[in-house]
Amino acid sequence: MDSNKDKIHVPDDLQNNLSKTETLISNIKYLIVGIIFGIVFVKAEIVSWFRIQEMFRLQSFHMYGVIGTAVIVGLISVQIIKRLKIKTMGGETIQIPNKIFDKGQIYGGFIFGLGWAITGACPGPLFAQIGSGFLAVSVTFLSAIAGTWIYGLIEEKLPH
Repeated sequence: MDSNKDKIHVPDDLQNNLSKTETLISNIKYLIVGIIFGIVFVKAEIVSWFRIQEMFRLQSFHMYGVIGTAVIVGLISVQIIKRLKIKTMGGETIQIPNKIFDKGQIYGGFIFGLGWAITGACPGPLFAQIGSGFLAVSVTFLSAIAGTWIYGLIEEKLPH
């Protein structure tokens, strides 16, 4: 018996549409998590420009508490993943490579922190701030895109 007779031929354009639909559906979970993430950011007041300025002026513990909690949760989560050899939902092994220190991280961290202090926004809260109606943050968003694009252009010339 010819095995080709048992197979159904799907035209390429239909196959492309099916894979696009599957991709769209599979990405909805990320959209939902992002929306929840944004709501939590707004409710916790960590997208507040005033809270961020308080942090950089050392006037409030609020943001340090949030960041410290995130660091602790991250450390515990990574240890659980490593020790229990947890796999992805697709069954792939999670590999966390060792980090190598480089002086470029100091420069990058300084520039990142300076931008954060001036604008009152880091990449995580940008979307939540825009979604909350702080449309002036759109300038920060466009600047972040421009900075990322410029980094891509000059990446090979930077210390790594």
